[in-house]
Amino acid sequence: MGVSGCGKTTIGDLVARKLGVPFLDGDSLHPVENVAKMAAGTPLTDEDRWPWLATVGSRLANAGDGGMVLACSALRRSYRDAIRAQAPDTIFLHLHGSKEVLRARTEGRSGHFMPPALLESQLATLEPLGADEAGVVVDIASPVQQVVGEALAGIAAVARPIERMGTQGAIGTRPRQFDVDLQAAPFNLDGDALAWVESTLAGMSLEEKIGQLFINHNNDYSPEYLDGVLENFHVGGMRYRPGPSDAVQEHIRYAQSKTRIPLLVASNPEMGGAGSCDDGTFVSTHLQAGSHPDKAIARQMGQVAGVETAALGCNWAFAPIVDIHYNWRNTVISTRAFGNTPEIVVERAKEYFDGISESPTVCAMKHFPGDGVDERDQHVVTSYNTFGYEEWNRTYGHVYREMIGHGVQSIMVGHIGAPELSRHFRPGLADNGILPATLAPELLQDLLRGELGFNGLVLTDASLMVGLTQAMKRKDLVPATIAAGCDMFLFFRNPAEDFQYMLDGYKSGVISEQRLHDALRRILGLKASLGLHRKAPSDLVPPAEALAVIGSEAHRAIAADIADKTVTLVKDTAGNLPITPQTHPRIRLYGISGGADFTRADPLAYLDTVKEELEAAGFEVHVFKTAEQREAAGETGMNFMRVLSEEATGDYAQKYDAAFVFASVLGFAQEAAIRIKWSAPMAAEIPWYVTEVPTVFVSLNQPNHLIDVPMVKTAIHAHAGSREAIRATINKIQGKSAFQGTFNENVFCGSFDTRL
Repeated sequence: MGVSGCGKTTIGDLVARKLGVPFLDGDSLHPVENVAKMAAGTPLTDEDRWPWLATVGSRLANAGDGGMVLACSALRRSYRDAIRAQAPDTIFLHLHGSKEVLRARTEGRSGHFMPPALLESQLATLEPLGADEAGVVVDIASPVQQVVGEALAGIAAVARPIERMGTQGAIGTRPRQFDVDLQAAPFNLDGDALAWVESTLAGMSLEEKIGQLFINHNNDYSPEYLDGVLENFHVGGMRYRPGPSDAVQEHIRYAQSKTRIPLLVASNPEMGGAGSCDDGTFVSTHLQAGSHPDKAIARQMGQVAGVETAALGCNWAFAPIVDIHYNWRNTVISTRAFGNTPEIVVERAKEYFDGISESPTVCAMKHFPGDGVDERDQHVVTSYNTFGYEEWNRTYGHVYREMIGHGVQSIMVGHIGAPELSRHFRPGLADNGILPATLAPELLQDLLRGELGFNGLVLTDASLMVGLTQAMKRKDLVPATIAAGCDMFLFFRNPAEDFQYMLDGYKSGVISEQRLHDALRRILGLKASLGLHRKAPSDLVPPAEALAVIGSEAHRAIAADIADKTVTLVKDTAGNLPITPQTHPRIRLYGISGGADFTRADPLAYLDTVKEELEAAGFEVHVFKTAEQREAAGETGMNFMRVLSEEATGDYAQKYDAAFVFASVLGFAQEAAIRIKWSAPMAAEIPWYVTEVPTVFVSLNQPNHLIDVPMVKTAIHAHAGSREAIRATINKIQGKSAFQGTFNENVFCGSFDTRL
């Protein structure tokens, strides 16, 4: 409490963080009429204040056992009595300052509805705390941290004993609102597991505690590399660069044998077993699993993912993805979201979770507070979810509530800002105060822990992403993520530096003792929920024989069945289909890619598979070559104009009976959004030939290509460049099997011509 400019918001928020409880600025509870009067410089009357004070008291009374910190002027005794009438246990912290200090602070403020001219009126109104009022007075002339320290000490000293669960305690000693409950979902630990968590925590050195906060990205499979990571940095978890399954399993086995506390070993099984090892089974993308009425596709994807990653020795899946693909221009989650409505995302995410949960695996759904609104990619720039509070709750909030209630164990937080959500909890927050969720306590504590009631573990997305690194200096952001409410930090940039930054953050008080230990209990609790504490190190990874399930015939049969179900006919407005070797024997085949990406793989390698499958079906295939490809093959004097003049000739329809365009535009994390990049200006492969011969465009990845090729009259989304998907597509082009896949409106990219 106190007059304008005394620092109620700043000090109140810091005190709340130290106590581990929510903070609310009481000004946000004013009705709009009061705000308008104050902005105009008109003092409020008591008639204006009484309803507001009743609301303030009600919010305090309903804060629960953990309590809350609320900033409110509460200048008169009668105002404080009105609050106490609703919340009798309220303790008032009066931030006192001289008129000179207050005036200097008030005149320096901007973006606030209290003009400095009202300071005199407020000082005249102020009635100091009475001797019979439970309260503390702290001088604001001291440095901020000293003010906070004196406030906490005073609160603890004046708080009267309260009854809680049959024991006497005082505010400051009772459990905070957001302290983890390891006996509750999603941990559900028994007495033995709880004892292991507490005894392990008690036996850890400070360096081991700091190390548990990190998830390392293993860029090297050598024992020497792992020895250095585990001995020097004591990490709590790891992810690894995919490789052959036998090498991956041995790598994990060695890591688990060299650590005193079992490791959380993460994989990225967004598509089944693929992505976790080189020989894992590609089952489907998330979008593919949402592109057929059969919701069991998502469960099958989860089942294969769980079986194959568990065989490797993984125990933590960075999946499912629960983003909603609202913006067709967003290509970072265009194939990685189940769809464009919260209903389809909830339905399929639950199926995936249930499927993977049949294996000894816990999940981290991602990317809170939700990707899919902004078109940009948080790998290269901070992106934003701009939904308002009510709209967010109807959409992304609905998804998170459903999945939390379904038992998901951990949540990966994206480097995604949410301006309207942040301002809901921090009214008046300036634009430059909008931070990515990984650094925003109002999103992690007030929203995720508080309103959504999430009791599980929270981890950052990869800390190398520019969506995070552009926000503040590395030395500040590393501990700030934990202080804000994350429990684990994903990936070192420089291990020695980041470890020291985290340690320094703890020693300087950025990370409080309570916040550190709460994070550690969640980390150890997740490990205990997997039963890792009951296993010998030699039993944490299955034997080599378990690898037989990876890429098995049974799993590939599942993939083939899903490919057949999900190949989708988006449009065939000219009635080009079916096209068979009997009706259209000579095919001109074009391949389109986004160019080579960081994987350095041949971006057109899939075209060999397409050619093989077409020829096996009986077609005569003529593959188009770009100027660059022809020059690489030894031709001289090549340029795009020459290629175009040779390709676009009047006898095109005499040479070819139909044209097939297969596009696999993959790029990832290297640009804000992905579109088709043609080989040259006015490139010869652009479908000018739609007026010459029946043309079929097939996407093997992105769903948004019609914006770049609206002229094609037949468009198919095959979802994947796997042989199974390509074979199923060619069968359906010939009319040998029916198209069963479904699509959402994003495929038309909001443009009329894409539907023609």
